[in-house]
Amino acid sequence: MCTYALSQIVKWDGWHWGPWGRIPKGKVEILPFDNAGERFRRACKIFTVESELFRVWDFSGQTNLFFTNEKNKFLKDSQRQSDHDIVLDLQIYGLSDSVKCKDGKKDESVANSSSGPSLMMNGSAGNMNSNFVRASSGEAGSLGLTGLQNLGNTCFMNSSLQCLAHTPKLVDYFLGDYGREINHDNPLGMDGEIALAFGDLLRKLWAPGAAPVAPRLFKSKLARFAPQFSGYNQHDSQELLAFLLDGLHEDLNRVKCKPYIEAKDGDDRPDREVADEYWRNHLARNDSIIVDVCQGQYKSTLVCPLCRKVSVTFDPFMYLSLPLPSTTMRTMTLTLLNTNGNAAPSPYTITVPKHGKCEDLIKALGSACSLGADETLLVAEIYNNQIIRYLEESADSLSLIRDDDRLVAYRLSKDTGQVPLVVFMHQRREEQYIHGKLTSSWKAFGIPLAARLCESVDGSDIYNLYLNLLSPFQIPAEDAIEDYDISKGTATEEVSGKEGAKSPAIGGDVSPSNVNGVDSPSDVELQFYLTDEKGIVKHSKLVMNEPVAVTGVSRLHVLVCWPETQIEHYDTGLLSSLPEVFKSGFYAKRPQESVSLYKCLEAFLQEEPLGPEDMWYCPGCKKHCQAIKKLDLWRLPEILVIHLKKFSYSRFSKNKLETYVDFPIDNFDLSPYIAQSNGMSCNRYMLYAVSNHYGSMGGGHYTAFVHHGGDQWYDFDDSHVHPVSQEKIKSSAAYVLFYRRVIEV
Repeated sequence: MCTYALSQIVKWDGWHWGPWGRIPKGKVEILPFDNAGERFRRACKIFTVESELFRVWDFSGQTNLFFTNEKNKFLKDSQRQSDHDIVLDLQIYGLSDSVKCKDGKKDESVANSSSGPSLMMNGSAGNMNSNFVRASSGEAGSLGLTGLQNLGNTCFMNSSLQCLAHTPKLVDYFLGDYGREINHDNPLGMDGEIALAFGDLLRKLWAPGAAPVAPRLFKSKLARFAPQFSGYNQHDSQELLAFLLDGLHEDLNRVKCKPYIEAKDGDDRPDREVADEYWRNHLARNDSIIVDVCQGQYKSTLVCPLCRKVSVTFDPFMYLSLPLPSTTMRTMTLTLLNTNGNAAPSPYTITVPKHGKCEDLIKALGSACSLGADETLLVAEIYNNQIIRYLEESADSLSLIRDDDRLVAYRLSKDTGQVPLVVFMHQRREEQYIHGKLTSSWKAFGIPLAARLCESVDGSDIYNLYLNLLSPFQIPAEDAIEDYDISKGTATEEVSGKEGAKSPAIGGDVSPSNVNGVDSPSDVELQFYLTDEKGIVKHSKLVMNEPVAVTGVSRLHVLVCWPETQIEHYDTGLLSSLPEVFKSGFYAKRPQESVSLYKCLEAFLQEEPLGPEDMWYCPGCKKHCQAIKKLDLWRLPEILVIHLKKFSYSRFSKNKLETYVDFPIDNFDLSPYIAQSNGMSCNRYMLYAVSNHYGSMGGGHYTAFVHHGGDQWYDFDDSHVHPVSQEKIKSSAAYVLFYRRVIEV
């Protein structure tokens, strides 16, 4: 909002810069016989500004609102003839770069104007005459550039207050006679105390030559009505902003008695008709300056995944909380195991929807590992060297997988029949002293290996299958390589180094003579047992060339007991290495991510299933379900507040995302994201304020960047206010963005 005085005889004299942008600094001819409407239209035409941007005040006598174009009403007629000049004050909202020439281009002569800052100030009854009243250049340039003292961790409050205190229309409203609209009867309000405290604070911030203000009164009112902000702990500037906007709305709600209105179903009516009905019902209960300026409307569509029931509502919003794409997606690491023995385990890190399903995981991993058309993946969770569950249900939620879980994916050929899957688990003998006595026991180690077999198998087939799976883990022998011929039960040697050197035996009869009893295999041979799913119980030992019953069995569990002489010839570290799904180091510095604001908006509007904690009760099938939700922007406000969801909370931790969001400053065009034309000719916005957060979760520091006309921005850091270049406005610290609609004339 800019103000300047206007006498009956005024002459065009160019522009100068004020805190809200370009202000005509000369005179325009308005004839004494013109009535109020004609004067208003002449001013609009000369200044090439739409009529909605003007308010005219008469300061020649009693201060009155002289003319407004709202509802095409003349509030005070000026048909009178007078020997004295009529001193008027025109308030122009949101000029600066939002005002264009009629051809859509900026006025370069204005941008290059060398005239210094000068602002014509409002007069007051009793001391105003036909002369212009001007503030000095210093006062004009400093209007609104007043800091707020930090009362002790109140930077979060100061940041939000400065952004609101520089919001067009709100400034004009609270500098005017807003007290007449305070609703003392609203049970949801605070008897006007929050509105009065905010209005008083805003006037102090806009007083000429003001020193930094201590917002103690406002802080005390805030603590009284919102105890969560009492004391002197650090809080969230967006949470304070949300409370303040809602509190101001209720304190200033023009509706004294809210009617009961029952929401009607769409009944297949056109969206525009239903949306207008919802909006009228909303305005019948909520009518304030906050609704006028800050509230919009979006379309919400829910679809039941069971009966396909569709529910459409049109809900108001005060601000948009946009997720960062990295918060709607989840990074997961799995270990891929080939079942043909031609490759070692390989970790793959993939990105899946945070509230996705197992089928999303399989699809992403299949794409990452170039899965063939004749192949499939079997995902399993490993714990204590055992498979504790298989993730086979494609509809299972990925929220069931924790970050510290360890997952493997077995790469298998597609099952063409009832072919059993053989799962191998490993044990080694471990010796330890117990009460001074050396004892030995079997202990599990390594990742379970798996592969498919034909329906008719014997002990030799299982043995050879296991050796094939072990081949990627074998440490190459430097001196000799020994091949074992299972069918003959003999070993042959190939010398490739020192003559006579042998590699240790890795085979032999699957059922050799026992040396130390029934369960004690020889010191040089692998022993195989049929076992249970956990590899604890040894059911029976596999014997060479004896058939193994696999009919009707989907999975065959085999326990392999390793002698120490064999373990040293295999990389058991590789066999045992299994990363967590997601490893987050507390002090680890992640590379900074970058994403555009448009991508954040698209993530907000993207169709997604509701989380398990947000189940929807379907009126069709009478059940709670994870419905598919889709949001669309329908009606946009004049002031658009965007909250970037950088703070994430989970059951076990709190985290701040240091993602750099690339947001537009001059031309934020939302036209492609409007579900249907809502009568607005322009859906483009300009940035005018930013609430910044620096530092870590639960602490850090808040500041604000505010646009102050032309290309000039200021950094409001509590009581310190200083210019900042536009290049520094964009940073990873940006937390809440304040946009105002561009008016094209």
